[in-house]
Amino acid sequence: MSMSPPTLQVAEASEEDAAGVRVLRPRRAAPADAVRPTRAEVNLAHLRHNLRVLERSLGAARPAIWGVLKADAYGHGAPAVARTLERAGIPGLCVALLEEGMELRAAGIRIPILVMGGYYGPRRDGLEEIFAHDLTPVVYDPGQIDRIATLARGAGRPIGVHLKADTGMARLGASPGELDDVFDAIAQHPEVRLEGLMTHLACADDDDLSSTTRQLAAFTKIQERAAARGILPRIRHAANSAGMLRLPGARLDMVRPGIALFGVHPCPDLSEPDPVVGDLRPVMRVRTEIVALRTVPEGESIGYGHTWRAGRESRIATIPMGYADGLSRQLSNRGHALVRGRRVPIVGTVSMDLTMIDVTDVPGARVIDEAVLLGSQEGPLGKDVISAAEIATHMGTISWEVLTSISRRVPRFYREP
Repeated sequence: MSMSPPTLQVAEASEEDAAGVRVLRPRRAAPADAVRPTRAEVNLAHLRHNLRVLERSLGAARPAIWGVLKADAYGHGAPAVARTLERAGIPGLCVALLEEGMELRAAGIRIPILVMGGYYGPRRDGLEEIFAHDLTPVVYDPGQIDRIATLARGAGRPIGVHLKADTGMARLGASPGELDDVFDAIAQHPEVRLEGLMTHLACADDDDLSSTTRQLAAFTKIQERAAARGILPRIRHAANSAGMLRLPGARLDMVRPGIALFGVHPCPDLSEPDPVVGDLRPVMRVRTEIVALRTVPEGESIGYGHTWRAGRESRIATIPMGYADGLSRQLSNRGHALVRGRRVPIVGTVSMDLTMIDVTDVPGARVIDEAVLLGSQEGPLGKDVISAAEIATHMGTISWEVLTSISRRVPRFYREP
């Protein structure tokens, strides 16, 4: 497989804040600097494919798709992912943090970027960066609107915002009781243009969609309240990956898929089949190589805490990946790897930098053999896949955490579409 490094490698950067304190921002490990064989392979052709699958799933009355690239594009590397989606024609992107939006602008991304986290620093400096980088902020209280209006007047130009309404998530957003104050602030500041009205669905991946239906009904009432005040946002949006795939009524003017773009089922516990999700392709594959092999006699224990004891004479391989790389310690004695196309168990406690796997049942296993921890492998002994959902089940968590936990010291190698 031919893999190429991303076009942009963000070097270690530094800047001074208002108090003159130098802030260092460490870069991700670069492919050109990689010595050990551990790496995450990101297939950008699969990313483009997934975008097309999601577009087709929306039918004729197609709302806009804005891809959610928060948390470094779910661990895949936001700059390279954003460039691929921009070239594929996606009309906009969403991030959680102001810093994430600034990173994408530094990478040359020019399409609209919505900053959904709603936090821009205790002073005005964050909002000034919103202006400087042509980002669109999400707001939810009158104070934010007042501060943005002051900056907009100073800059001599208006700024568009999206208002987040809380319909049941109870995390961020203006509650129904606070909306009138927010609407008043918008009416008082014409230099702040309300371009979007949004909410966030809390339970769109549940079997029971009744609470999601109530949220959407509450959002409809909020739209009616805004319209009664003469406030008519151009874009209304609510649906995440699960919402866009399961609830056509949640699609509105725009949808915000995140995990589905990366080929991961947003509702892995649902009983009904989903043909759309079946067409998605995982974008990330994590692999390393065996660096040591030893024979462990029956009855001997291995690893920190001696949590695994050989029930037979065993062939144990060591791979250079551990919990500091995102291979969770929760996978000790329960996770798996793929070697020569065959599934093998992780044995002993996952260490910070190294992990052991039992290759006793893998004929011909040797040093430098590939070991896949996430994704597919085809080898002389067969073909198998370890999915993010499978890993999440072993960890007692969700696929989102599995992907975003792959650390910055694991270099990303990109296959261009």
